[in-house]
This record gives sequence, structure tokens and C-alpha cells, in this order.
Amino acid sequence: MTGSDLLAPILAWLTSEAFVGGAALLAAAVASHLAVRRYLLRVIDAALERSKTQWDDILARRGVFKQLSYLAPALVIYYGLGFYPSVAEVGGRILLAYVIVNLVFILSRLLSAAVDIYQLYPISRRRPVKGYVQLAKMAVYILGTVLAVCTLLDVSPWGILSGIGAMTAILILAFKDTLLSLIASLQIAAYDLVHRGDWIEMPQFGADGDVIDVALHTIQVQNWDKTIVTIPTHKLIEGSFKNWRGMTESGGRRIKRSLLIDQTSVRFVDDALLEKLQGVRRLAPYLDRKATELERDNPASQDDSMPLNRRALTNLGTFRAYVVAYLRDNTKLRQDMTFLVRQLPPSPDGLPLEIYVFTNDTDWANYEGIQSDIVDHLLAAIPFFELRVFQHPTGHDLHALTAAR
Repeated sequence: MTGSDLLAPILAWLTSEAFVGGAALLAAAVASHLAVRRYLLRVIDAALERSKTQWDDILARRGVFKQLSYLAPALVIYYGLGFYPSVAEVGGRILLAYVIVNLVFILSRLLSAAVDIYQLYPISRRRPVKGYVQLAKMAVYILGTVLAVCTLLDVSPWGILSGIGAMTAILILAFKDTLLSLIASLQIAAYDLVHRGDWIEMPQFGADGDVIDVALHTIQVQNWDKTIVTIPTHKLIEGSFKNWRGMTESGGRRIKRSLLIDQTSVRFVDDALLEKLQGVRRLAPYLDRKATELERDNPASQDDSMPLNRRALTNLGTFRAYVVAYLRDNTKLRQDMTFLVRQLPPSPDGLPLEIYVFTNDTDWANYEGIQSDIVDHLLAAIPFFELRVFQHPTGHDLHALTAAR
């Protein structure tokens, strides 16, 4: 057999009507796809730019319209298969499976766009739905795969689905983490435990920052050092975590600081110190009230200079009254929340005078500034009351002691 004898049937097939028609059909399908991408999508993009709503922009960003362009070749081939009865059945099944796969991708993109649209509204911070959408995507992919395979094999999908039902135990083991995450997501949503924007702390996972994403399997937390921690969703239910949302919603952030007073500096107020303190405007109401009380409780007939035998002011008590008056005048503090200046039990490190108040600004930087201003002022005011702050000896103290000798 010569070479020309081998080439003859090949050339005959290549020039046959069936081959030429099939090639033309494929060329038309490719051309339809390119035409839709190049012209129709441009028209759609131009219309979206003129639109004021964000919904269509999100659909375009998620590629919903681009994915629709892949259906154009399917339509061309579908109408062209009528000219080829011999391959119409097999080609129809392949074409239908292709359409099913595309519809799965389109539906997946639509679900992602729906999440983006939902996050435009404030309710998305309280009721995250990303986890449920991810679960819906899994169901879409599973059902789409089953339908596509059944279409190619020309079998009923109910047989495969019933087989999946018989393998429930295996599926439960395979998707154990998914089921745990689903239950945890339901509990988180039902009890409104956490949502995007919350500041949470989970020391066991090294998480201390804002929640930036709540998904089905994971919750992402951006720490204050800008690192991102990924926590399994079900771990929030299994363990414990601190949510600072209540502080933010209340509009008040707590200041809880103690000034350690040297206990040996606490004494009664003598005339010289009293005269100096009378020049402090914030103390005027307190000193007038105390003068009235002392005059009532210490009759003039009782001439006793011993302070232990009569009521007398102390420098620490007067300083505590000054702290209260100073904090009451501070417009950056909440007067309607817990407001305490109290003494804690004495310790080897001094007598703690604790400030327990709330700022009206919950922003971290502003809060630290308010707190620092208060502590700075009070530390500077303590010597005016002839009190001393307690601290352990430092190198400077030892050097001063040596120099004094």
C-alpha cells in the first residue's frame, strides 16, 4: 500500500461535509464566546459605570457576567447538533453537563456577591452569614457534580443520591470539622456572640484584636501588631473568649489605676499644711465642710492639742478628696458610671489609692491619653500634700545615700 493510498481516506474525511460542518460549528461557538466577551460585556460594563447602585458593581467584580459568557458557545452548539443526528445524543449529554458545570460556577459567584452585598448593611456586623453561604456553596458543588456525572453517564441521579444516604456515617466522619463548625456558627449567630469588628481576646490562640472575618470553618482576628490569627470556629464554643463589644456599645472605657503611697508619709494636717491647702480651689468645698464638722465634734471647751484625742484631717484623706474633685471636673470622664477613689489593703509595696472611673471615649489612643494625663497630674500633686510615692530603691537612691554620707 502506497502513501497516497493512506492519505486518500484522510483527505476524504477532512473534506467531508461532516468534518467541515463540525469545524464550522466549533468556530462559530468560539466566535460567539469572543463576541460576547468583547462587545456585550463592554456594553454591560458601560451601563454599570452609569448606575448608582453598588449591587451591579459587586456582581461584575465577582465575575457573574463573565461566567455567563461561557453559555454562548453552548447555545450555538446546541442548535448546531440538529444537523448531526449520529452524535446528537452523546453531544447533547456532554453539552448539558457543560451547562450544569457553568451554572454551578454562576451560582457560586452569585452567592459570593450576595455576601458582599449583605456586608454593605450594618446588620452584617451583628449577623454574619458567610459561614452559611459557604455551606450552601458546598451543597451546590456536590449536587452539581452529581448531576453532571449522571448526565454524562445517562443515569438517574436518585440512585447516586440514595447511595450517598447509605454512606452517611462515612460522610459524618469525613466532614466532622464542617459539622462542628456549622453547629458553632449557628450558636454564634443565635446568641450574637461575635461578629466582624468586635475586639476579642483568646490568649490560648494568641488572639487579641479585631475580628476581620467570620466564616464557616474559621474566624480571623487581626491583632494590634497587625498579625492575623486564624481560629477554628468551633473553638469559640468549646473554650472561652473575652469580647470587648460591651465596652464599645456602653460608650465608657474603664480606668483602673493605683497610686502607691508611702505609708510613712501619712500624717495629720497641721496648721502650716492647712494654710497651704486652703489655696487649692478644688479643695475649698471639702475644707469648709470639714471645718464645720470638726467645729461641731471638737467643742471649744475641749482644749486638747493632741490630735489623737480629737477629730483631725489627714493629708491622705485630704488628697483623696482632691482626687475626687479633680476627676469630677474632668469632662472626659463618665459621671453616670462607677466612680470610685478608694484605698486598697496596705502591702509591702505601699498603700494603694485606686482610681476606678470610666472615660467617655473608647478609642484606644484617646483613652490612653486621658488616662496618662490623669496619672501625670496626680503624681505631680502628691508632694503638695506632703505625701510620698512608694517605689523600691533604685541606683539613683543608693547613689544619693552614699553621697550624703
